[in-house]
Amino acid sequence: MKLGIVGLPNVGKSTLFNAITNAGAQSANYPFCTIDPNVGVVAVPDSRLDKLSAMYEPEKTTPAVIEFVDIAGLVRGASKGEGLGNKFLANIRETDAIVHVVRCFENDDIVHVDATIDPARDIETINLELIFSDIEMVERRIDRVGKQMKGDKTLAGEYEFLRRVKEALESNIPARNIETDENEKAWLKEVSLLTAKPVIYACNMSEDDFAGGIESNKYYQAVKAIADAEGSETLPICAELEAEIASLDKEEKEMFLADLGIEQGGLDNLVQKSYSLLGLISFLTSGKDECRAWTIRKGTKAPQAAGKIHSDIERGFIRAEVIAFEDLIAIGSLTAAKEKGMVRSEGKEYVMQDGDVVLFRFNV
Repeated sequence: MKLGIVGLPNVGKSTLFNAITNAGAQSANYPFCTIDPNVGVVAVPDSRLDKLSAMYEPEKTTPAVIEFVDIAGLVRGASKGEGLGNKFLANIRETDAIVHVVRCFENDDIVHVDATIDPARDIETINLELIFSDIEMVERRIDRVGKQMKGDKTLAGEYEFLRRVKEALESNIPARNIETDENEKAWLKEVSLLTAKPVIYACNMSEDDFAGGIESNKYYQAVKAIADAEGSETLPICAELEAEIASLDKEEKEMFLADLGIEQGGLDNLVQKSYSLLGLISFLTSGKDECRAWTIRKGTKAPQAAGKIHSDIERGFIRAEVIAFEDLIAIGSLTAAKEKGMVRSEGKEYVMQDGDVVLFRFNV
């Protein structure tokens, strides 16, 4: 999974990126301090994997990972190249989802490119640039399909759909909010539009607002109303707080957050929102050699899940021996689970569930 972190300059993007990836991207109080996209690969926090590792004491433990791309601050006119914009819009196209950081705090010491704090305006600025860029992409595709239609009338459906997409974009409707059937979904995917990507609005707040009550933050409420209207996610977060706890070990971090009355850190929340938004789940494999978490889409069947491990396992799939993580932990060991008949034998039509602990049997 690859997430692109975007937003206006000086909203806390790089501070947040640094905190969740510990990758050390430059952070400064001026626009365009991030000249190239910074990339960090982060282990997905998963307490189930920790418990499996404690049970098996494997040679290695391998979590699922998320790749974060910190993209330089976009400004009005980015779609036309303002502020090095075109280059960074291209970087967003390569991501699975967008984390749009919105400034929801006041601080006279940190300049805002538009001088005042207005999340709705800031969101509109970024979204319009993404829409303008998408209109350009769709127009090119319409021209290409229109020329191909002269020799292939079966492209008429795609041509009309693309014209509908263009009309929606020109009405400031992002591509993700256009109703599509299966064929149209495939056509949309081929165009790779920025506004087709799911969005999490990360509302960057002050530490006091974040710890003391996000509901009273008027800026957060403004962002939430926009996100709810378009079916996107909101994530209240404090980039400065994340930076403070980034270097702490797990126990220290938990104590620090507990003192503030916060259940879990921003990375954990961001991962959960991302998985939910993209329709992802994790299954687990375990043993003395390795305990590992694997990310798949909801609805994936057992052979295709096996293919995540190795294509040979999918090709030679025989069956999957499956037990729910909670059942395995409750019984205490896989041996005891087998004796109690709790390990199921599932075939090619089995749809994987989140937290399945599985051993694939195959023959090639």
